[in-house]
Amino acid sequence: MEEPHRLKRVVWIGSSRRDLKSFPGDVKRAIGFALYQAQIGCKAPSAKPLSGFGSAGVLEIVADYNTDTYRVVYTVRFGDFIYVLHAFQKKSKRGGTTPKPDVALIRTRLNNAQEDYKYRAG
Repeated sequence: MEEPHRLKRVVWIGSSRRDLKSFPGDVKRAIGFALYQAQIGCKAPSAKPLSGFGSAGVLEIVADYNTDTYRVVYTVRFGDFIYVLHAFQKKSKRGGTTPKPDVALIRTRLNNAQEDYKYRAG
């Protein structure tokens, strides 16, 4: 008999959970399923490494809805935790690059996640 997957715990940093809750229902379901896949140790097809973060294990889920694009950034870098760092609607139509203010916020929240993990790990 196969052993059930042990789910990694999701930790929401800053306003990421509240921001995600404001997304359209179809987007929330798609992102929720992608986060669940991360919890069981898989990577959803909609999750891609976020450029500019090296090997930090920072990934971005992209969900399109109508003409809008929604993104959720998370990291799997810290043990049995999935830290959701940022959830936002991409406003710019200039390519796929993440806007600088969002990148700065992600970096800050990644540092916050690292501090939180140190605290939890004892």
